[in-house]
Amino acid sequence: MSWTDERVELLKKMWGEGQSASQIAKELGGVTRNAVIGKVHRLGLSNRATSAGAKTEAKPEPKAKPAPKAKAAPKPSPKPEPKTEPAVPPKPAGASPARKAIIPAGQPLPPQPSANEISPEALAKVNEVEKTAKKLTLMELTERTCKWPVGDPATEDFWFCGLPVQQGKPYCEAHVGVAFQPMSSRRDRRR
Repeated sequence: MSWTDERVELLKKMWGEGQSASQIAKELGGVTRNAVIGKVHRLGLSNRATSAGAKTEAKPEPKAKPAPKAKAAPKPSPKPEPKTEPAVPPKPAGASPARKAIIPAGQPLPPQPSANEISPEALAKVNEVEKTAKKLTLMELTERTCKWPVGDPATEDFWFCGLPVQQGKPYCEAHVGVAFQPMSSRRDRRR
């Protein structure tokens, strides 16, 4: 099915009349509701808050009751007040700490522990262990093999350690020494 000019015009007409995407898809035939929604979005047609039935009901009411709509117009002025209120509560409500943990795309990451923060003994042990590692692929890993990644995943030289894991950990003894350091020793090295 292609969107011919005739079909697009019919879509615009029915959308403007307040027809649902499902109704438009049924009328056009050969397209899904989602295809109609996608085309409406690409055409930049306005969103509608009411359905076709609500629009037809709304048309007779304004003719019969123009005064209530005039009274309804002053009511939106209190809306700016709630806009300022929601901006204030999220800060004390505790939403800020959760937002601090989420870093938007394109923003720099917070400082990460570098290799110089790891004890020289642990690094030496890792270097020795990696010489004897099994160098497994992702598909060869099991719950009993060390899952420590080595190298760049975008290259063919990438592999996982594969040595037997330490009880309850995903890594072998040497890699556990690097991955799970006591908090106090990390704090002391930063000072």
